Amino acid sequence: MDRAVRSRYQLRERDQGAPARAPKEPPVQADALIEKIQTLPPEQLAEVEDFVDFICLREQQRALTRAAAAASARAFAAVWDNPEDDAYDAL
Repeated sequence: MDRAVRSRYQLRERDQGAPARAPKEPPVQADALIEKIQTLPPEQLAEVEDFVDFICLREQQRALTRAAAAASARAFAAVWDNPEDDAYDAL
């Protein structure tokens, strides 16, 4: 995915904040989504593909961040968990 598309979706995600779907709305089924996608013109299919690529990339980045945090937690435990810093734990 190119940088402009990624940036556009990152801005949209940041600006909107909340999910687009109402919390009580049932999850979208793959078959229904595929039917909707099949009705789109080619230029919108490209946009859908870019968005799916963005979602996949974002999830990969989040997974990498979680893995790095988990891997470093033990190394930083001595720094984070000490009596001198107990006052900061309450913040």
